Amino acid sequence: MGTITKIGQIAIPAKDIERATAFYKVQLGLQLLFTTDTMAFFDCDGVRLFISLPETEEFAHASSVLYFHVEHIQTTYEELQEKGIVFIDEPHMVAKMGQSETWMAFFKDTEDNTHALMSEVVVG
Repeated sequence: MGTITKIGQIAIPAKDIERATAFYKVQLGLQLLFTTDTMAFFDCDGVRLFISLPETEEFAHASSVLYFHVEHIQTTYEELQEKGIVFIDEPHMVAKMGQSETWMAFFKDTEDNTHALMSEVVVG
């Protein structure tokens, strides 16, 4: 029996492929692998992000929330704000488990999809 071991690719719908490609490449700084007229593929530490114009109306809706792990959430938050990314909220703690805190800050991409920065902070 096969076992799922990792996520290989995540699809994110776009309304404007050029605008979305620029957002993920320039503003988020992800590595662009290749593009076509309707698609762009990025590498995010081994997970491929597939940005595309929806083939049918059935797929023309906001995507699931992607949580981009960062080491220093406040620094990354400030750097991305300087690049023009508009955040829905500021970095804030969402959970504390023992000596670990989980922090998040949510933002919208140019295609109205919600994503987040997340950071695991060891305290004490």
